Amino acid sequence: MSALAARFQGELNVARKAQDKGRVLLLGTVLSDIKNREIELKRALADDDVVEVLRKAIKRRRESVEMYEQAGRNELAAVERQEADALALWLPVAPSDDDVRAAVRAAIAAGATNIGAVMGKVMPAFKGRLDGTVINRIAREELGPPA
Repeated sequence: MSALAARFQGELNVARKAQDKGRVLLLGTVLSDIKNREIELKRALADDDVVEVLRKAIKRRRESVEMYEQAGRNELAAVERQEADALALWLPVAPSDDDVRAAVRAAIAAGATNIGAVMGKVMPAFKGRLDGTVINRIAREELGPPA
């Protein structure tokens, strides 16, 4: 078990003792996602893998917020938003846009001329620390409009 997954387990135990049902449910769900990912990969997860599971859980909740808001179910949207925010606290600090922009510029200077090539060179450097949509947006800004 990775150090991050172990911290989740410890937090789950604390939440159970405090009888915080909402937190128990949230942490239990994430730990279940982590265990399922271990089964899928057939190996113990590293912290980067756990962060990836967290990002997917956050993304799922943010998508639910949008659907609930469209359906006029603001109370359910608020619960999902709160869960996404609680999980986001577990993510490592994201690099600044300036750091990403510098990496994108370096990739372009090294000969990457299209979005796929830039993403292929930049994504591994920020894996687990930043969502790909941010990198994609900055890469498109740096590459300029398509010819």
